[in-house]
Amino acid sequence: MKKRTKIIILSVMVVLLGVTGYLNIVLNNNISPTTTTTTSYFVSYRNDRETSRDQQILYYDAIIDSETSTEEAVKNAEQAKLDLISVMEKELAVEGLIKSQGFTDCVVSITDTKVNVVVESAELTSAEVAKITTTVTEQLEVEPKNIVIIPVE
Repeated sequence: MKKRTKIIILSVMVVLLGVTGYLNIVLNNNISPTTTTTTSYFVSYRNDRETSRDQQILYYDAIIDSETSTEEAVKNAEQAKLDLISVMEKELAVEGLIKSQGFTDCVVSITDTKVNVVVESAELTSAEVAKITTTVTEQLEVEPKNIVIIPVE
């Protein structure tokens, strides 16, 4: 290669490196830390929940497929798996309904005694709490006293 060609290629690479650095700085300054933190909370929660549920389903499948499992253990594992799938479907449906009310993001966690709703919001008005409570009670048939609503900014 000629010396002039090498200089041109090197110059173009330096310019591209400078443009990349500039874009990195500009784009990172436009993302607010609150949005990143909140979004990562919801993404992290969903990932952790999915991983945990996948592991539970694998345990149930192992019991169901095992030749050493008793008939009662297989029956219990099948029922537990069906119950888990039902809870997953309910959580997904309620999350979608809450988001349709104008909230950016939320996660719902259903336990035997409580329903926890974490909503992306700095604070909630009493009207918003009432809408969320109504949605949860209608969809899941739980008492309002068993619903915990947590705003996360």
